[in-house]
Amino acid sequence: MKQLFIFYLFLFPFYLQSQTNDSVQIRALYDFNLTEGNCYENLRSLCKDIGHRLSGSNSAENAVKWAELLMKNTNLDTVYLQQVLVPYWERGNLEKVYWKNSKGQTSFLNCSALGGSVGTNGILKGEVIEINNWAQLKDFGRSEIEGKIVFLNRVMNPTFISTGNAYGSCVDQRHLGASRAAEFGAIGVIVRSMSLKYDKNPHTGSMTYLDSNNRIPAAAISTKDAHDLSLAIKDNELVELAMELSCLQHEDVISYNVIGEIKGTELPEEIILVGGHLDSWDIGEGAHDDGAGVVQSLQVLETFKKLELQPKRTLRCVMYMNEENGNRGGKHYAEMVRKSGEKHLFALESDRGGFTPRGFSIDGTKLQLEYLQSFKKLFEPYQIHLFNKGYSGVDIGPLKDGKLCLVGLVPDSQRYFDFHHSKADVFENVHKRELELGASAISSIVYLVDKYGLPESESIKK
Repeated sequence: MKQLFIFYLFLFPFYLQSQTNDSVQIRALYDFNLTEGNCYENLRSLCKDIGHRLSGSNSAENAVKWAELLMKNTNLDTVYLQQVLVPYWERGNLEKVYWKNSKGQTSFLNCSALGGSVGTNGILKGEVIEINNWAQLKDFGRSEIEGKIVFLNRVMNPTFISTGNAYGSCVDQRHLGASRAAEFGAIGVIVRSMSLKYDKNPHTGSMTYLDSNNRIPAAAISTKDAHDLSLAIKDNELVELAMELSCLQHEDVISYNVIGEIKGTELPEEIILVGGHLDSWDIGEGAHDDGAGVVQSLQVLETFKKLELQPKRTLRCVMYMNEENGNRGGKHYAEMVRKSGEKHLFALESDRGGFTPRGFSIDGTKLQLEYLQSFKKLFEPYQIHLFNKGYSGVDIGPLKDGKLCLVGLVPDSQRYFDFHHSKADVFENVHKRELELGASAISSIVYLVDKYGLPESESIKK
């Protein structure tokens, strides 16, 4: 705190002189984004002209071309591709989960194979055991589970005000469920969708196999179907359940991170990064996850260009590939940064949907956190109030080195998991104004960091 006090004491007269100018400039950033920005139209094009963009697919390749052309048309100083080797999993055209009761009646469930799952190689049938926590696997034991299908039905906790925390508290059953159940001899897994909304939309997502020699099929079912299936089990109505999945895992393929930048005028060697992931799951259009983040990030650089703001530092937009099922793009980018010795001052990720922005989640030093919190008053007119210590994002996470300040945009989270990883994640479910407010918030904090730098950095010019 003493270090921060000395820092403030030295710059205090400068802050008083600049406060009005900063307020006026931030107002101009918001005005431009809310009246002339292109992020909403860019999102429409990404969702409707390209569609879903799963790593390794033809549509992901088209998205790379789309992003490169868009950056060039934005007249950025430099646009280039960074090659990344990514996994290529294909869902296939067959997805069925259904069960029969004692009367021989069949009920079909709304389902979606989990990303990375193996196929069923025909029809997979078995009795079902419902599991609500990991301890129950051990309670039932191999003798009860072997040869059966495990139903993982842990509910997202509705008492968490942050839906991200609710998601984090139970997503491990989706990611690790097949491997954990296979250890006890299960032949397949079905998982309750990661959503607080009670509906018929299944939500896909990544899963992994801890033992490559013991892989069983895994699919998600909708929250309504999970509720109904659980009742059928409790009432002893369910006789057997069947799964049919035609998933395939192909060889890795070459793809790209798409990168564009505006060269800094005074400290071009220092990089301020904004970004999101270009890939999406293969259902829906990836509008909130993460089309919103990539168009908001590019909008920052377009705003600087259109308003003829000359950044001191280099502004870089990175559209990452393969966040959804491997984070190869984020890991490869960080590896290249370490090898090249590039100096990143600040990295911000937008990957929590295109909803109304509430603030920023800051993963940095104590001094960096307190310094960014000193900007709060400038954001009060825009109802931005969260400047908290917290998680930044998957793609920029590998850059963490104890010095670089990592930040995540925090939008209102209440509706995000209604759409996340589902067919409902389409352009029509993104609100234009909310998307533009997010772009405005990112542009504003980038403007301030570029102007003043950050503490614990050589870039602070006294």
